[in-house]
Amino acid sequence: MKISFLLSLLLLILQTSILLAQEEQNKNYTQDIAGSELTIEMVAIPKGEFIMGSSENEKHHYEDEAPQHKVAIDGFWMSKYEITWDLYNLFVNRTIDKIESSSKATQVTADIDAISGATVPYVDMSLGMGSGSDLPVGNVTHHAASKFCEWLSAKTGRFYRLPTEAEWEYAARAGTTTAYHFGDDETMLDEYAWYYDNSKDTYHKVGQKKPNPWGLYDMYGNVAEWTLDQYLPTVYERRTDLTHNPIEFPIKEYPHAVRGGSYYDDAEYLRSAARLGSTENWKMRDPQFPKSKWWHTDAPFVGFRIVSVPHPPKETDYEKYWGPKSH
Repeated sequence: MKISFLLSLLLLILQTSILLAQEEQNKNYTQDIAGSELTIEMVAIPKGEFIMGSSENEKHHYEDEAPQHKVAIDGFWMSKYEITWDLYNLFVNRTIDKIESSSKATQVTADIDAISGATVPYVDMSLGMGSGSDLPVGNVTHHAASKFCEWLSAKTGRFYRLPTEAEWEYAARAGTTTAYHFGDDETMLDEYAWYYDNSKDTYHKVGQKKPNPWGLYDMYGNVAEWTLDQYLPTVYERRTDLTHNPIEFPIKEYPHAVRGGSYYDDAEYLRSAARLGSTENWKMRDPQFPKSKWWHTDAPFVGFRIVSVPHPPKETDYEKYWGPKSH
């Protein structure tokens, strides 16, 4: 009798713990950064399945968006806005590294002193578009964006990384199947995105346009966004009927997958399924030898946003997400 009661009690405790964890996972949260007044608003993205890619019937369809395939995504959190210059400069300047938070998470234990810092740029990397408050950072390399995530993880104790291509498209679609989350009518883009037709050839402060149905701003346009994946134009051909959390870990510097289009792009490149691979030309004017690991000179139209997951990888796998240690 006592054993039966104890088993029932343990089962109840377990079920309650699972429910509490699921409830917590479904909540948005705000990430504080000790030593700074800046915060990062994180939006809870529910787990689910979606059709990744585009059909041949979609206007402006490209071959690297095919074949369409079903993908299952675990729940995660994504930053509501693109990472801004003022946030990124916390990583560049590194003046708050030693300031600890009384409520630091324990999801990640990483030595912040062991994380290499981005070099201070020798010219204005915004190329005159501005690097003030609430403007999206641009001209940062994939390596730099990944190392920002590593630094933020060490600083906060919570695991952060770039989104995978699949996570990005899933979040951008927000449950929709049309070319854009608002439908197929690209003339409506003006309400949701800064792009070639309305940007006046510059990026703008984040969050000025309408969000998508899941509360994410500037998923289309403003700056295009790095994803974690290596860009492989035919990767969809390898996918099964239902692929769970697909990811193509990067093994070389080029090309990496970029999503969302930018202020510099036409409407067709802002579609949810549209893909772009990075290129060495984005460092074309860099006079250094070797060229900078941290900065592009010709890609002010590329920035990033970040994600967090409820179950971080093992410490031995960190390099897959953040890249190798560098000094």
